Amino acid sequence: MKHLIAAIVIVLVSSLGALAQTAPDAAELTKMLNEFLAGASKNDPAAHDRFWADDLIYTRSSGVRTNKQEIMKGLRDPPAPKSSDPGSIYSADDIIVHQYGDTAIVAFRLVIESAAAGAKKVANNLNTGVFLKRDGVWQVVAWQSTIVPDLKPEMKPKGAVATVKKSASKEETAHSYQKGSRGGCYYLNAGSGKVYVDHKYCQQ
Repeated sequence: MKHLIAAIVIVLVSSLGALAQTAPDAAELTKMLNEFLAGASKNDPAAHDRFWADDLIYTRSSGVRTNKQEIMKGLRDPPAPKSSDPGSIYSADDIIVHQYGDTAIVAFRLVIESAAAGAKKVANNLNTGVFLKRDGVWQVVAWQSTIVPDLKPEMKPKGAVATVKKSASKEETAHSYQKGSRGGCYYLNAGSGKVYVDHKYCQQ
């Protein structure tokens, strides 16, 4: 009996592993992600409306939780743009797709390129999204974004000095910070939401 249970467990684990590795909808999900990021670069409300499910749970890189309704409100009623506001271009790298039937996990590195005062800035976030297929349509029901920090010399892993130095040089100017009308300091993330940070970043 014990051998039978062990055999069943092995089969189940193997089946789940096969589902994650094959990810039959990986191409569709990757295309969907890239199209969304292209739309997000233009603050296109339609791109966000297609991408996010109505019951979305979104945890921003600042640790603030939001939802689709708040994201759409920010896009449809944005603050007046300033001539000094830099535009941002979003793209995805190192995309990983694991699929389990009508549920898929998509993890990737978000590359944020912006330009202010003629200087190009590049930042990176690690994003993970849970996609659910309903009535044949994929949408995101959960999203987590984490800023990739600039590693300090004492925190750099041994044996990876060259790689870390190259990454850190890109992120010395990680975000384009802006000062709000009430004095707050913030930057815009991929969802066009304001992420508030310490005032010192707007004094640099």
